[in-house]
Amino acid sequence: MWVFAYGSLIWRPGFDHAGQHRALLRGFHRSFCLWSHRYRGTPEQPGLVLGLDRGGACHGVAFRVPGREAAEVLRYLDDRELPDGAEVVYHRRLVPVRVLDMPGTVVPAVAYVVNRACRNYVPKLDPAKAAAVIAQGIGQMGANRDYLLNTLGHLTQLGVRDAGLERIAALLPAAQGAA
Repeated sequence: MWVFAYGSLIWRPGFDHAGQHRALLRGFHRSFCLWSHRYRGTPEQPGLVLGLDRGGACHGVAFRVPGREAAEVLRYLDDRELPDGAEVVYHRRLVPVRVLDMPGTVVPAVAYVVNRACRNYVPKLDPAKAAAVIAQGIGQMGANRDYLLNTLGHLTQLGVRDAGLERIAALLPAAQGAA
């Protein structure tokens, strides 16, 4: 089984895997398109989280999971991305992912794609507005700013540029307490 990571799964997968590879998914792009009222914000001060939205292309990581561990990894990922009792913000899908260090190799990978029908979906948010929200958001998983910067930093380590995330990061106000 393969799992496509485009956000925090890149730097905090939370499951064992037999390999990780740079990968490309066509037909979707990475976007701060979901309000977060728990993980990266609160109901009073929402944050934003990433989703795979329609259109474009997305570079990320494809994790290879041994077949004997696939069911356990899917349970873990569903618990993480589709928590019981919460609004369904993602749909689990199999998507064709090109494994970039294995020329000509395209694999079906599990990916969590944004549910455009959920009330937390916010399409085409202006980068300045996204930066202002991200600068203020703090939730159960920590600061929204850290989520953005960790994702951007790990993409950079992979040799991936994401102009949209870079633009939002450049618009963040200076961190409080910074000199």
